[in-house]
Amino acid sequence: MAVFEVKVPELSESVSEATLLQWKKKPGDAVAVDEILIEIETDKVVLEVPAPSAGVLTEIVEGDGATVTSGQVIARIDSEAKAAATPADAPAPAAAPAAQPAATQPAVAEAATSNAKVGVAMPAAAKILSEKGIDPANVQGTGKDGRITKADAQAASAAPAKPAAAAPAPVVQAVAGERPEQRVPMTRLRARIAERLLQSQATNAILTTFNEVNMAPVMALRKKYQEKFEKQHGVRLGFMSFFVKAAVHALKQYPIVNASVDGNDIIYHGYFDIGIAVGSPRGLVVPILRDADQLSFAEIEKKIAEFGAKAKDGKLTIEEMTGGTFSISNGGVFGSMMSTPIINPPQSAILGIHATKERAVVENGQVVVRPMNYLALSYDHRIIDGREAVLSLVAMKDALEDPARLLFDL
Repeated sequence: MAVFEVKVPELSESVSEATLLQWKKKPGDAVAVDEILIEIETDKVVLEVPAPSAGVLTEIVEGDGATVTSGQVIARIDSEAKAAATPADAPAPAAAPAAQPAATQPAVAEAATSNAKVGVAMPAAAKILSEKGIDPANVQGTGKDGRITKADAQAASAAPAKPAAAAPAPVVQAVAGERPEQRVPMTRLRARIAERLLQSQATNAILTTFNEVNMAPVMALRKKYQEKFEKQHGVRLGFMSFFVKAAVHALKQYPIVNASVDGNDIIYHGYFDIGIAVGSPRGLVVPILRDADQLSFAEIEKKIAEFGAKAKDGKLTIEEMTGGTFSISNGGVFGSMMSTPIINPPQSAILGIHATKERAVVENGQVVVRPMNYLALSYDHRIIDGREAVLSLVAMKDALEDPARLLFDL
């Protein structure tokens, strides 16, 4: 017998442990080499664990929801074993009310997927259902991927739950006269976001300065070259590349805004790694544009598009979200008009951009309509004085209102 151990991938130095989500196979199932067996959630990313060998999954050492560390053995595969076959005429187990017909492999996979979504109870929920004598298969879970939460178990009765299709949204059924509530544990990512935001507010002396920028020049330049740009580079020319370039332009003039604090020391970074805040189904993530000063507009747009796709699919790596010297948060894509962004530690500043709206402004004594965008720069007042913060934001404004500055580094 040749046994291969399935281990937790190597985690980064900043990630000490992770959580197993849901096994895609059960003991006795055949697996193919590199087939994804389970996903592991850290406080930054979700990692896929592939099978190191083809064979049969003989043992699951750590079950769904278990906390694990780098290199820990979570399952074993026998590369020489054969999966147990279920013949079509096999007798049904004595306890079963009716025999299930044999299924082809696709049907088995479909059934496994269905079972993964219905009847999988979290440990606390499983205990409650056991005490009530309720079969988890008869309870509609409202947790991640249909898992049964503690609240689901507490609200469950002996009657079978309605099929998932009958409920347009996951809610916990309440006794007549009571108001429903749903308690869902934070994911590791959400808990980490909460921890870092509290850390930022507790350790940084955060202050925010505001300005407004006339986006007409950028919009005109974008409109003029959009078609040629997309044809030449295979990616749309968005606004984020202009904001990234404007930020780098200002950071070069005011290096303290690109610096960070380490104890009683100030670390000045001789490079510009710009974090781009991206919303994902799992929460806010901030992948990093490395050496943004050396990237062209097209390269920036391609990386941002790549980050967006990876964030949506949960494919961002720890390396892609580690580090950064300055961040940009675009609340404007959701319609935000004004905000005070929170610094992403250990950085010392963050730029918040918002929705561009036509407004009445005064130019040369005349009231005119211009597409305006409010900019907000939150900064750590421990090392960045108001002068540097205000002037750096003005430098960004000037660069956006005269994009030629970005082309000629003026």
